Amino acid sequence: MRRHSRLLSYLSLMALAALGLSPAAQAAPPPDPVHPKAEVDGVAAAFGITASEAQSQLAAQDEAHRLAKSLPDALRARSAGQWFDAATGKLTLAVTSGADADAVRASGAEARLVSRSQADLDRTDDAVRALVGEGVPGVFGWGIDVRNNEVGVSVDRSRTTAATESFLSQARNLGVRITETGSSPRQQAGTIQTGSPWWPGSESNCSVGFGATDSSGGKHFLTAGHCTNDRDQAAYGASGQQNRVGTSNVGGTRSVNAREGDMGVVAVTQPGWELSAAVNTWGEPAITITGSAEAMVGDRVCHSGNTSKWKCGEVKYTHKSVDYGGGLIIEDLTWTTACSLGGDSGGGWLLGTKAVGLHDGGPSQCVENPSDGDMSIFQPVIEALNKWNLTLVIGDGGGDTTAPSAPGNPRSTGATSNSVSLAWDAATDNVGVAGYDVYNGSSLASSATGTSTTVTGLNPDTSYAFTVKARDAAGNVSPSSGVVSVKTQPGSGGSRTLSNGTDFPIRDYQQLFSPVTSTLTGPAATSLGVSVTIRHTCAEDLGVTLLDPKGKAYPLKYSGGSACTAWNGARTFSAPGAASSPAGGKWQLRVTDYGPGDTGVLDTWSLTL
Repeated sequence: MRRHSRLLSYLSLMALAALGLSPAAQAAPPPDPVHPKAEVDGVAAAFGITASEAQSQLAAQDEAHRLAKSLPDALRARSAGQWFDAATGKLTLAVTSGADADAVRASGAEARLVSRSQADLDRTDDAVRALVGEGVPGVFGWGIDVRNNEVGVSVDRSRTTAATESFLSQARNLGVRITETGSSPRQQAGTIQTGSPWWPGSESNCSVGFGATDSSGGKHFLTAGHCTNDRDQAAYGASGQQNRVGTSNVGGTRSVNAREGDMGVVAVTQPGWELSAAVNTWGEPAITITGSAEAMVGDRVCHSGNTSKWKCGEVKYTHKSVDYGGGLIIEDLTWTTACSLGGDSGGGWLLGTKAVGLHDGGPSQCVENPSDGDMSIFQPVIEALNKWNLTLVIGDGGGDTTAPSAPGNPRSTGATSNSVSLAWDAATDNVGVAGYDVYNGSSLASSATGTSTTVTGLNPDTSYAFTVKARDAAGNVSPSSGVVSVKTQPGSGGSRTLSNGTDFPIRDYQQLFSPVTSTLTGPAATSLGVSVTIRHTCAEDLGVTLLDPKGKAYPLKYSGGSACTAWNGARTFSAPGAASSPAGGKWQLRVTDYGPGDTGVLDTWSLTL
């Protein structure tokens, strides 16, 4: 089975050559690595502890991984799993005999005597997989729980049928633990940098996993397979099919979203794009990727994604399967307590400065103390690297910690009723400036590789204050430039009906955003008219929302219903109480697919302001 071969190869690579070598005979371990501040702060925030306590936990976690590598092969093969116990700060092994427990303790780890061997757990897990087959309604996860020495099955009670009850009866006879929830996870829909957004064609964004190169030096980045399922699809670095990066799933052989895993490759072919080992930590201090690793249960891990930004949590399960519905079952994934949201898909997961995974899926919203149905899930990255024979792009562990200087002389070079053109003098850096970020107040408004940009989607006759920051390839960010104040031109009126006729595919469990931009001045009408033309096999799966230029949401249609009916053609909606919204700026229609197994497309929509 795939998880066995991966685990055994990992163990054999890490084990000492001499069987039974005592700790006293080993060379002294290397000094504790300095954990990046972004990791320390993220772990502290995730677990409600101080930065000092987080640093201590991470140092203990490092020691647990070092000790795990040093254990004799024979002892590890007889164990029923291992994990990092943050409460004791030690590596813990599950064993079935007193002699093995003594050997584990002699090595410096903790031992837990259990009744089931690894072979017992594997047999039960295999039996559960056979019962699941191609899927059981409501059953969304199954796998081995090493800490509790049992096989667990996760069930969303809101989706069960008579077939579910039959399955659960048989599963209980196998002695598995059943965990019932009211929700289930779903696949969420310059420089190439871990966690930054990218756009597959005209679809909504995903996130960059990790940069990698092939044997001939070709540039690529890893991401989620469900973001790269279309063959030879254009990949972009900005929304609206702007700033092309390259091509995803070249030849149709570089994407998997099935039992094997959820992983894909984007070929970076356009000039001007460089691969970076720096992680986008969204305002936290820089992290540079230094290699790859496999996470164990109990590890503190962090991930970077375009929607939830930088979040950390604990690994609860490894090698656990998930069923997303519609026949999509993925095996051997890692489940964590970290927050994630739609748009994080494909983003990188890290263990310290080591790449460990690609974001697969998670909850519809983040909750404290998540149940199995609210966990975030990732695809182990080593498997993706090996599958396509790619080499991870790494740095020197943060050797470059010098930030660029602040950009000088920021200025406006022009303005319209809905845009402002800006320029500034180049910053300097000890290695080189990778790009610039322009902020409207505290919000990121635009990014550029050169010393000028145009910020769009602004309101007419409105004053704005912009600043610019420079960043280098290691993720170091400069101080802000001085403030440049500029006012947009007064609006000259314009049509009060706007439309977008671009086709947007509607995919299971993903969101799409279709924008229109208004140059009108003043407030919007008290009640807005919206016409939406969609072709979809199940209207009940769809939720439709209008977003104003400030992000205020006007729900137009909620999902739900006992049966599926097709949506073919135009439907009209009204959004009352809109007088508080500005008429000018970027309005967006958001369509969310909450169900499996259906297909469709947003043909066109219009908005009357």
